[in-house]
Amino acid sequence: MAISATVRRGRLRWLSVGVIAALTLGACSSGDSDDSAGAKSITFWYSTSAQDQGYIDLAKDFQAKTGISVEIVNLPNDGYQDKLKQAAQANALPDTASVPSLDTIWVNQLQDLSATANNATNNINKDLVTAQDSKVLAIPSDVTAAGLYINKSLFDKAKVTYPTDPANTWTWDEFLAAAAKVRAATKAKYDLVYDRSPARIRPWIYTHGGKGFQLGADGKFATPDAATVQAIDAFSKLNNDVIMPKSVWGAGADPNALFKSGQVVAYFSGVWQVADFADGITNFEWASAPTPAQPVHATDINLGGKVVAFSNKGKADAAKQWVDFIFQRDNYTKLAQANGYLPIEKGLTLTYPFKKQAALDAFALYVKEMELADPISASGQANQTKLLLAGKSVDDALVKDEMGKLVNGQQDTQKTVDNIVAGLNQQIG
Repeated sequence: MAISATVRRGRLRWLSVGVIAALTLGACSSGDSDDSAGAKSITFWYSTSAQDQGYIDLAKDFQAKTGISVEIVNLPNDGYQDKLKQAAQANALPDTASVPSLDTIWVNQLQDLSATANNATNNINKDLVTAQDSKVLAIPSDVTAAGLYINKSLFDKAKVTYPTDPANTWTWDEFLAAAAKVRAATKAKYDLVYDRSPARIRPWIYTHGGKGFQLGADGKFATPDAATVQAIDAFSKLNNDVIMPKSVWGAGADPNALFKSGQVVAYFSGVWQVADFADGITNFEWASAPTPAQPVHATDINLGGKVVAFSNKGKADAAKQWVDFIFQRDNYTKLAQANGYLPIEKGLTLTYPFKKQAALDAFALYVKEMELADPISASGQANQTKLLLAGKSVDDALVKDEMGKLVNGQQDTQKTVDNIVAGLNQQIG
């Protein structure tokens, strides 16, 4: 069967070419067929502004092996969840997809992926799959983690050393002392910029020994421990326009742009910055550095896409075959390498396509960071999933809003913590 490709055009503001690629692999009809006769084509939806060659290559291999073509549709992230809702309401869901999160409107139409998730050969990290009542609803395509970047050129100029192995990391106190020394020696503007995000404040809390904002046995967010309150208080005091600019957490300034200006010693963000920095930073050398531990070694482990198979009539068996094919060890290795994924499968040896050594080193460091991370590192996404499976959800953007009030001196730390807990629980109902 010949392999054909079509391109659907649309507006995707973060792609320089302004194009959404929808590659149709195979010329067979996409109409329903009876499972006993065997589906000849299925659809796979996902959204990325980065590399997607991995799925395209796997679809070709899958067709060669099974005779089933896979229509891969890369949709804009903005509106993707709404499109899935509309598709569910119109009884027109894709056969398979990599989704940002599950949705109560279609979660009951998902197939059980337990056989793939529990296959010992795949060695999938089962702590991170989405399961309910022993049924695996989704397997992450990849994982993400938060971490620290430094302006290596400034460190070198100041002749200040930094750790490179997460197993021998520094404390936050040691990092801040080193960053202050670099700033003073190089006349940099700030020691640190820090993403204004609830997912990024979590590792600050965890590494300081706090448990953060966790769901209690009653399904509501509990009052956090004293270590969490202390960590939040300490973080707010760093926003003094010397260590950190108040404009990020206080007013929403862009920390990425500040770091890329070359005037900031370090930046706490996440693995998704690697590809951007590899191509977008040309005026100085950068490096990933181990996340400080004080005393806990932690990060914020979140999930990339969640791969699912819908139970569409006539396509269910083929959909499960495709998902199983994705996570077979050799196939997943190719996918993770081509798309630049931190793997959901343990023990892989991956060779990423980055040309810059800093990017390759960063991925190697992130893999070590996640291996060493305290289990609490995955609790943020676990809480969200638990709520969703109970038919509830929260928008934790209020965390950064309340933190902004604290940074700007509009309320004290205890009031900030109380408002966050009350706001989250009000959304739960």
